Amino acid sequence: MLKIQEIRELIQLIDNSSIDEFKYEQNGEKVTLRKHQQGGGETIRTVQEAPQPVQPSQPAPQSPAQETSSASEKTEAEDRSGTHAVTSPMVGTFYAAPSPDADPYVTKGDTVKQDSVVCIVEAMKLMNEIEAEVNGEIVEVLVKDGELVEYGQDLFLVKPE
Repeated sequence: MLKIQEIRELIQLIDNSSIDEFKYEQNGEKVTLRKHQQGGGETIRTVQEAPQPVQPSQPAPQSPAQETSSASEKTEAEDRSGTHAVTSPMVGTFYAAPSPDADPYVTKGDTVKQDSVVCIVEAMKLMNEIEAEVNGEIVEVLVKDGELVEYGQDLFLVKPE
């Protein structure tokens, strides 16, 4: 369950962003935050639902489109094998560069050390430098500059040396 402080941080981040709706689910508990325009001002509502019991069921037959997406998911998982994912330690806004007019910290193909700064995640007006965590080569940048990221979300894939 999210703590009150985490919910407050989410509300602040969403209020300061262009996002109109945010949904989060973990262990069957759901939190939904929505912005509504009422009389020129914005209000944010938080809705929490109790977990629902899981009912065992038979898997539905897959359509050809679903089979294709399953195959692409397997290929993506195979592509990620042997790589290290640099993840976001918090909810915030992802910045690839130290300032809007600067070059990105890293791009695909760059070599990094474990203490190399690869991006910034801004949370509550604090700029948090994120390090590569391993020595290696950036294989893929998974997030676009300015995107809202979640706790534990993969930001980069690094092929360790």
